[in-house]
Amino acid sequence: MERVHNFNAGPGVLPEPVLRQAQQDIWNIAGSGMGIMEHSHRGKVFEKVIADAEAEARSLAGIPDNYRVLFIQGGATQQFAMVPMNLLPAGRTADYLITGVWSDKAVKEARKFGATHTALTGEGSKFTEIPAPDTIRYSDRPAYVHLTTNNTIYGTQWRTEPPVPAGVPLVADTSSDMFSRPIDVSKYGLIYAGAQKNLGPSGIVLVIVRDDLVEVGPATLPTMMQYRTYAKEKSLHNTPPTMAIYVVGQVLKWIRDTGGLAAMAARNEAKAKVLYDAIDESAFFKGTVASNSRSLMNVCFRSPTEELDARFCAEADKKGLAGLKGHRSAGGMRASIYNACPEASVRALVDFMREFERANR
Repeated sequence: MERVHNFNAGPGVLPEPVLRQAQQDIWNIAGSGMGIMEHSHRGKVFEKVIADAEAEARSLAGIPDNYRVLFIQGGATQQFAMVPMNLLPAGRTADYLITGVWSDKAVKEARKFGATHTALTGEGSKFTEIPAPDTIRYSDRPAYVHLTTNNTIYGTQWRTEPPVPAGVPLVADTSSDMFSRPIDVSKYGLIYAGAQKNLGPSGIVLVIVRDDLVEVGPATLPTMMQYRTYAKEKSLHNTPPTMAIYVVGQVLKWIRDTGGLAAMAARNEAKAKVLYDAIDESAFFKGTVASNSRSLMNVCFRSPTEELDARFCAEADKKGLAGLKGHRSAGGMRASIYNACPEASVRALVDFMREFERANR
């Protein structure tokens, strides 16, 4: 069967060269006579796999030496808890910038562990726009500031990092746009990204954390909820999801081989422009996000009616355009055009949109 055009929001599309290599390495990796999923996480083959994955991440993003690169299970949702458990001491407040469902979930989880403050919210626009940075109102001496860089459900994205009070760590959930563009890691205290959108399969989170923040969490926390555990043991305290880490490493090599983060950003901007231009030029389809906040990863749009939205998604699926139904809380359509989504898929979608418009206007 031919592969479809995959617009799923996550788990999302993976690079075809990575999938081809994984086919081989599931059977026999590095001439070892067994597949990656069969190797001990304490053996030399996997030790090289995880070391290579870290090295690729460091090289791509220019990660400074005073940051640890960790591979942690539990998804980004577990980081909603781990961050405050480790970084929010008693008597301090954590500031959250709320721009969608996931940042709202993050602050609700943080409230279980300490005081929080909503320094900004996009609720007034129903999360269809990133509020201006000059509307942020920080608390006095926050322990950290947390934001979600890209909002998969509503299709908004921060263009750049907001200013934070001097000396306050910026913590970012970058699950749906990590390594889609250059990133200055030194601006952050901690970055985390669930892999299943831009970095690999589900089951693993990439965490980049500054050395001084690794040890601040209480030693009384459960062992697997302490960043120091992963830093000390090089993410190998227990058996990690070895296959997921392997695929992340392969994806990072693919990004390197296709020009690195600057080239990736240029490709992402070009293919997003193809789709946004088609929406803007249409008298039938309408984008749902303010133009100054549009995501390059998740493009949300609607037709004139919910009935037509449903018909569009059903007919698109039959034509091999998969995963276009919007999130159940937002409705409409959503095309997730992550790093591995080729421009040819975007152009196939645009062609179908024009065909559907002619047939239904």
